[in-house]
Amino acid sequence: MSKPKIVVLGAGYAGMMTTKRLTQKLSPEEAEIVLVNKHNYHFQTTWLHEVAAGTINQNQARIMISDVINPSRVNLIYDDVVEVKKDENRVVLANSEVTYDYLVISLGFETNTFGIKGMEKNAFSITDMDSSRMIREQIEYQFAKYSTDPNPKDEDLTVLVGGGGFTGIELVGELAEKIPELCKKYDIDQNKARIVNVEAAPRVLPGFDDKLVAYAKKSLGDRGVEFREGAKISECKKNSFVIGEGDDMEEIKAGTIVWTGGVTGSSVLSKSGFELTKGKVTVNGDMRAPGQENIFILGDCAWVMDEEAGKPFPPTAQAAMQHADTCSDNLKALLRHQPLKKFIFDDKGTVASLGETDAMGTVFNDNKLYSKPAVSMKKVIDNRYLFLLGGPKLVLKKGKLRMW
Repeated sequence: MSKPKIVVLGAGYAGMMTTKRLTQKLSPEEAEIVLVNKHNYHFQTTWLHEVAAGTINQNQARIMISDVINPSRVNLIYDDVVEVKKDENRVVLANSEVTYDYLVISLGFETNTFGIKGMEKNAFSITDMDSSRMIREQIEYQFAKYSTDPNPKDEDLTVLVGGGGFTGIELVGELAEKIPELCKKYDIDQNKARIVNVEAAPRVLPGFDDKLVAYAKKSLGDRGVEFREGAKISECKKNSFVIGEGDDMEEIKAGTIVWTGGVTGSSVLSKSGFELTKGKVTVNGDMRAPGQENIFILGDCAWVMDEEAGKPFPPTAQAAMQHADTCSDNLKALLRHQPLKKFIFDDKGTVASLGETDAMGTVFNDNKLYSKPAVSMKKVIDNRYLFLLGGPKLVLKKGKLRMW
């Protein structure tokens, strides 16, 4: 009799941790485990803004999957996922296909431009290693070009960041560290370079309280970041944002435009016929898709409801790792014919970096942290994930070991 086959789609935070946990919780005789991912590496999604700004080397954010997942224990398939055939227990890949008894969908996110005219065509976005590297190269190209152009345009030195959420603010924090370095490298007057963050909501960082937001804005503002809050983007042109309407319409020109204002779940979900809410599947308490006994959906593909608040839990890396714990426990329970457990979110807090030298956020019961203690906590959080994934060896190889 063949072993049950568990197929995990996507090697992001949820997919990697689910696969790792399954190898720890199940014996080789209990199940065949397959991990499908587009690339042969896993990347730290929460570090991509640093790659985009050029403040860390892209190799630091990239981890070879076979370095932390044993290929003799897990069948690693590097291919694009095209569609899930739910009625046939089959996954269509770009170059092959794979059948399953149990399926875990953790395919991550795609950019959501909310239909803003020209945004998809004209703006960069932070979605993966390649897109982040392209942003870094574009910014440096603009500074290099400016330094040699006989008739340079100051606007080419402006970096426009659309969206004042977590990613947008962390990106401008890194840019506040990097832009002065580029000005020095290319002998450019730093006053000519601008970093402008544009947010349609009345204020940036909607998930943080007023004191933390005020601290973040002052820290970034003191280093030259400009904020345009309550500024709805009506159009993204090749070299500008158009904000406002009518007589209040304004055009902000730039050499580099980055959109960080929204994401949605993988388009594979819609192609596969799942019922979606804002691009994601609202899963059951046990992390399974509604009406599916053998399909789990995790990470950025899933809405997990906070029943007390009446809204989904925030789709963070912290949550994705906890999705993985519940999912792996429940897969073990299904194989052993035991009761399934309900997902319970353990909120350990959230810390946002404001560049390498500053940060702010909350930890444990909303205790606020600022400045160096927050910077240290942010690095502890990052290193903890590496430790859970690959132990001390991975922390030493890829971790952020200098606390400030």
